[in-house]
Amino acid sequence: MFENLTGRFGDVLSKLKGRGALSEKDVDEAMREVRRALLEADVALPVAKSFVDKVRARAVGQEVLKSVTPGQQVIKIVHDELVEMLGGTEADTAISLRAAAPVVIMMVGLQGSGKTTSTAKIAKRMSERDKRRVLMASLDTRRPAAQEQLKILGEQVGVSTLPIVAGQQPIQIAKRALEAARLGGYDVLMLDTAGRIHVDEDLMAEVAQVRDATDPHETLLVADSLTGQDAVNVAESFKARVGVTGIVLTRVDGDGRGGAALSMRAVTGVPIKLLGIGEKMDALEDFRADRVAGRILGMGDVVSLVEKAAETIDADKANKMAEKMRKGQFDLDDMAEQLAQMKRMGGMKGVLGMLPGVGKAQMQAANAHMDDSVVKRQAAIISSMTKDERRNPKVLNASRKKRIARGSGTEVQEINRLLKLHRQMADMMKAMGRQKGGLMSKLFGGGAPEMPPEMAGDPKALEKLLPPGGLGGLPRGPGGGLPGLPGSGFGGGLPGLPPGKKRK
Repeated sequence: MFENLTGRFGDVLSKLKGRGALSEKDVDEAMREVRRALLEADVALPVAKSFVDKVRARAVGQEVLKSVTPGQQVIKIVHDELVEMLGGTEADTAISLRAAAPVVIMMVGLQGSGKTTSTAKIAKRMSERDKRRVLMASLDTRRPAAQEQLKILGEQVGVSTLPIVAGQQPIQIAKRALEAARLGGYDVLMLDTAGRIHVDEDLMAEVAQVRDATDPHETLLVADSLTGQDAVNVAESFKARVGVTGIVLTRVDGDGRGGAALSMRAVTGVPIKLLGIGEKMDALEDFRADRVAGRILGMGDVVSLVEKAAETIDADKANKMAEKMRKGQFDLDDMAEQLAQMKRMGGMKGVLGMLPGVGKAQMQAANAHMDDSVVKRQAAIISSMTKDERRNPKVLNASRKKRIARGSGTEVQEINRLLKLHRQMADMMKAMGRQKGGLMSKLFGGGAPEMPPEMAGDPKALEKLLPPGGLGGLPRGPGGGLPGLPGSGFGGGLPGLPPGKKRK
């Protein structure tokens, strides 16, 4: 969502970074470009103006003029102000469950914003991660099959839903759900309220009645980030009439311009709590102002990448693979596991989106025609091989390759490219295994590489921490760039899997 803004900020700030000294004129010119970039991204005018004024006031001050690297100092100021605009590092963005059970969470928003799906995602997360017993209830009697949709989603994620009783009105359903949650010993009750195409009096009155009847501990507004500036107006309306305690932004993985996310916290004063990053039930991410600011400025979000790796990687499998790699053993079954691991982490785009230098890395991946479809074909090729062929690729002669190509719906050339990539990765794993206490210990059980203080805020900081092999088997490309380049591909794991972590 922030790709365009990232590109514009990168162009502006790279000009400042390359200069040995900055004049007030240089800062003014850069701030004009930053303001233009924010407005084009749909950021509210008062928010954009306030942001630029704060950055400019600090950028022409003594901390920059006396700095050895004024350009880098301005980038740090922009980062700090972005974090502040998004809510600050101390903001409590977690959904609060500190109340007597059942804790009532009411989901509100317009029709089509993703309320029902978000309700199921949050319920799944609370059930699996927080070990809470959750009951979901749909109060949407207007939209056809809305209640059935929540019931089906509940079955998919393993969360209980309130039985549907035909003819009941939203207030009656809410009261019945509250009683059922109390009698059933549930920890959390999630109420999925009805929406409309636009904000109207009937909608607000109905939501207010549900609020009065159930006294929700949290009222989460679900807003579609693709609606741009209008999402901020919706948030203001719900906050004024109902009282919103948090915001869930959906379709953050889309091609929206990001202005809603940047404006919403500043305009409403309500924290953004969660980001919906896809259609799958686990495509939900905690909102962290400092991490989002890092992504916008092209610094990546290695912490989220590490956390996602810890959630999706089975530590036992990782340790077994690490032991094989230390011995120089890396067959096509191992490579298939790495491809599956990357898919669980959101695919190539999801991984690249959290790496420093994201814009450049994604552009290189696009130019090399490296995307998730390539990864799928690679997985199909490997699955079309026999066990012996996966364990010993040297037996793959011309006739075997033709058979595999027919079975996987690919060409022999693609099989040759995959085998070449496997050889490169196997050689690299063997070299990594020889490093005493090196990257292997960081990849499997040693946590993420530590960031020296002097490298904080440096977009290329991660690259400087890595050995010539790149990020855990993600080979570097021409010029030492980040992964996603011709003939490289992915595999070999990701950094920062803490010891003893099991897949949840």
